[in-house]
Amino acid sequence: MIRYTVTWLEGAQNSLAQIWMDAQVRREVASAADSIDRELAKDPANKGTALSEGLRSLCVPPLHVLFSVSEPDRVVEVASVRINIPPPKSDEEGNGLATD
Repeated sequence: MIRYTVTWLEGAQNSLAQIWMDAQVRREVASAADSIDRELAKDPANKGTALSEGLRSLCVPPLHVLFSVSEPDRVVEVASVRINIPPPKSDEEGNGLATD
C-alpha cells in the first residue's frame, strides 16, 4: 500500500494548538489528531466525505478537518480543523417548551 505524507497548513496547526489549549480533555484532542494523521496516510481519497472538487471532510471526534489530496505527489494537506460540537439533543415530545 502506498502511503501519503500528511501536512497541516499553518492556520490548521494554529487552530489545532488553540483547540488543544482550550480543551477540557487534551488527551482526546491529541488522540483524534493522531488518528487523523494515520487515517489520511492510507487511501485518503476515499476517506471522509467529498465536499467539492478536491476538498474533503473528515470527522474524528472531537475534531473535524477539511483536507485535499494530491495524488501525483502523494500528499494530503489539512486545510482547517475545528472542534466538532454535537448538536443539542432534541426533545422527542415536542419543541422543548413546557406545556400545561
